[in-house]
Amino acid sequence: MQQTTIAPDPSLQVMPDHTQLPETDGTFVQNYQEYPQSELLTGSLLPRIHELHPDGQFAIGQDSGIYWRHTDPPLKGCKAPDWCYIPNVPPMLDGEFRRSYVLWKEKIPPILVIEYVSGDGSEERDRTLNTGKFWVYENGIGAAYYAIFDARKSVLEVYRLVDGHYALLPTNAAGRIPIPPLGVELGLWEGSFRDMAALWMRAWDSKTGKMLPSLEEQKEAERRRAEKEKHRADKEKQRAKKEKERADTSESLLDDTRKMLDEEADVVRRMAQRLRELGVDPGTV
Repeated sequence: MQQTTIAPDPSLQVMPDHTQLPETDGTFVQNYQEYPQSELLTGSLLPRIHELHPDGQFAIGQDSGIYWRHTDPPLKGCKAPDWCYIPNVPPMLDGEFRRSYVLWKEKIPPILVIEYVSGDGSEERDRTLNTGKFWVYENGIGAAYYAIFDARKSVLEVYRLVDGHYALLPTNAAGRIPIPPLGVELGLWEGSFRDMAALWMRAWDSKTGKMLPSLEEQKEAERRRAEKEKHRADKEKQRAKKEKERADTSESLLDDTRKMLDEEADVVRRMAQRLRELGVDPGTV
């Protein structure tokens, strides 16, 4: 991965941190699919990212500013991708939630940035020097992968940074695009999320080809597993109960048999005693 070189404005001598910079780049969410789309993506990727970072050192941003160049005003040196994943950085700084990500302070570029198209897609593909999103992600921020998701046109483009320039990645046989650092493939899925039937961007496990479940799907799967386990436990309890009932029945029959035999033996003893009293040897009868 190419290391990003930050080029601060030479007229600005004091380099601010995340507490001294605006929290947003001044833009706003364009449609109501963007927020649930980010939730869907974050919820499904979190288990995988935790596997990659058992120490918890990573940051995920949603419409969060990335300051790549110190400018005046500050927002000229900031972009806020709809979603981003930055490895090997603490999720909080000095016990505070991040207000933004300041690249010249932490120097680790994102692995993946994602933009959701709300207009005609020209903004997400803008290569204008120092200002266009495509140019900034490629040259200023240096994100290893840049994804553009256009739900209305059913298009997902993923670019990989190669020798300082973005190369459009082809889809694989399954129609998805691998992101090797995450061990996943990004693709499109027609389905319902949060009671909204639409086209969504989702992630699949590269090794198994299985779609990574959302938080809701994980909870539903866990509920079903718990229900299945309870059903299995109930069946085992019923089986054990029947076994005990059969054992109790057998023991009861055995007790009855023993009692009957004891009673018969007692009758025989009494008869033998009576015969002896009559002067008759029971053995000769």
